[in-house]
Amino acid sequence: MKNILVVEDDISIHSILQEILKNDGYNVIDAYSGSEAIMVLEKNQVDLILLDLMLPGLNGEEIIKRNNHIPIIVLSAKISQEDKVECLLNGANDYITKPFNKDELLARIKVQLRINKNSNNELIFKDLKLLNDNHTLLVKDTDVNLTKTEYAILKQLILNKSQVVTKSKLLDLISIDTEDCDENSLRVHISNLRRKIRKYSLNEYIESVWGIGFKLKE
Repeated sequence: MKNILVVEDDISIHSILQEILKNDGYNVIDAYSGSEAIMVLEKNQVDLILLDLMLPGLNGEEIIKRNNHIPIIVLSAKISQEDKVECLLNGANDYITKPFNKDELLARIKVQLRINKNSNNELIFKDLKLLNDNHTLLVKDTDVNLTKTEYAILKQLILNKSQVVTKSKLLDLISIDTEDCDENSLRVHISNLRRKIRKYSLNEYIESVWGIGFKLKE
């Protein structure tokens, strides 16, 4: 059964979404603010997020920016083209305006879950392969034991392999998947990650960009 996180502060709309999703066989996890959504994501396996934008505390746009692996469908009363474009460019997978049609919503959910299943089971960079189903790293087909934080760091570097990831952005991206981490401990985790990979490959995969952050070495 797929877990769908509903982030919506309007009680009546939230209840309607609960009923629609449960009747279609989904398990619903509830959050009524952006801050509550972040806490829920730290403790639960979530397959898809239905996200309102105008939330108390942390708004929906900030949640989109922090997330980089769970499919997000925005469900919002904001109807301007600018809002839609901004959300999609920042990482949302789909955008539905309120009021919404039940059948269309369920169809779009199925599409995103199908895309996510087909594309995100594994991430590959050169001789590195991350298996998302069991959080395993393979280096030249050898199983390498990583901590939760090390896995989260490497995953984000592979997802952003064509660019330099600043330290602050990397800390934001891994915040949902791991415990508290600051710039000092980030350097330690990167060092440990390099050391573990080096046991099985002579290649250097993670490159430091002085004063900025990190990137994968092409």
